[in-house]
Formats: sequence, C-alpha cells, structure tokens
Amino acid sequence: MGTKRDQTNSLTQDLSHTTAQVGLDDLDAAILRHLERNGRATNFDVGEAVGLSASAASRRIQALEASGIIRGYRAVVDDRLLGKHITVYIRVTLERQSASVLSAFEGAVRRCHDIVSCHLMAGQFDYMLVARVGGIDDYGRLHRSELSRLPGVTRLETSFALRNVLDGYRA
Repeated sequence: MGTKRDQTNSLTQDLSHTTAQVGLDDLDAAILRHLERNGRATNFDVGEAVGLSASAASRRIQALEASGIIRGYRAVVDDRLLGKHITVYIRVTLERQSASVLSAFEGAVRRCHDIVSCHLMAGQFDYMLVARVGGIDDYGRLHRSELSRLPGVTRLETSFALRNVLDGYRA
C-alpha cells in the first residue's frame, strides 16, 4: 500500500496524462488542480501557485472556461453539518428503457431534493442514484414518499456507505 504522497503523485500523473490527451500542458493541469481545491482563488492566487503572473493565469483560465473544460464554479456544502450524515446508493431497475420512460424518470428524479446524483448505467440495473439523508428514518421517508413513486420503477436496491475514503483527498 502506497503512502499518501505516492497516491498524490499517481493522481497528478493521471491528470497530466489526461490533459496531454486533450492538448493541455502542465501549467493548465496545475491550474485545474488549484481551482479544484479552491474555486474562489483569485487570478493572483492561481498565478502564484503555478508560477505565472495574474494576467497570464487569467488568460489561461478564460481559455479553459471557453473550451468547456471548466464548466463552472460551485460551493461544496458539508451535508453532515446540515444533519445529513448518511450517503445512500440506490440501484434502480425500470420496467423498460424506452425514451418516454427514461425521460419521465429523469424528470422526476430532478425534483427529488435528497438525490445528489443520478447516472444512467450499463449493466444489471438502469440507474444509480446517490442520496444524502439524516438517518434510516429519513431514508425510509425518501423511499416511501419519493423513490417508490418514481415513474417506471420496478426495483430499488439500496446500499449505505460506511465512510468516504477519498473525502477531501484531492484537496
């Protein structure tokens, strides 16, 4: 098992390899890493972190935004401080995968406030949902009042995370 430094170096190498595939250099990769850790960093902060002037960092950031590599900025909310201590993974099987069933399901999921992500899957089940809830009773409410009523659902399989091994790791 490697050290945290080995794992960080591996992630850095992976990001550098990936960015090279899309035509980005090491400075762009460093800018992306810095902004992933601190999306509110000023151009001066980014430039200082990667060895550029603020104006050069700004030009590169604008190019990354224009290319769509940087899609936006958002706040990372600590759900635990809001009383949502449990992460729930829900595998969903639909009655069929017609365009109308998929569309109805996806529209309804977007209105479920406790669902933090929804992925259309290949394999045994159709969707993987991730929810954050306050406890088992809260999940019971979510299951009863929202999940079991989603259109087209024939089966729900639920797993509860014990802990997030990578929480804050990329920070």
